[in-house]
Amino acid sequence: MSPASAATAAENLEMLGIQEAANLLGVTMRTLRFYEDKGLIAPQRAGTTRIYSRREIGRMQLILRGKRLGFSIREIKEFLDLYDVDPEHNEQVRQLIAKVGERIGDLRKQQKAIEQTLGELLSIEQQAREWLQGQNSGADTVIGKSGV
Repeated sequence: MSPASAATAAENLEMLGIQEAANLLGVTMRTLRFYEDKGLIAPQRAGTTRIYSRREIGRMQLILRGKRLGFSIREIKEFLDLYDVDPEHNEQVRQLIAKVGERIGDLRKQQKAIEQTLGELLSIEQQAREWLQGQNSGADTVIGKSGV
């Protein structure tokens, strides 16, 4: 389902079953049950059937975005819990700014380490290629002298 049609489906339906919610979000039913077990979402129940409201779909979208950005489940849960206790969302936004700043710092450190590792690997690759070229040109010289 495309993002546009998924958004339209979410607007048109107040409640979704687990399969519809999974399809809408692009995840498996197992993923939805996992986040329910972790306490990040709490779908309503009709007997044994899970019913996902717009609120739960929105929470799952935030969870999935948080995971893509590298936040832990614990960090995502803390952020979602703030949403429930702060109707003005001021504390939530402050925490968001702090967590995003930390994540940016972590990613910059990783970027620097990756760049350093790439530089070392490129140097090793170049040295290995030069060594092979030296071996091949040396072999040609030996072969030429023996008359083969």
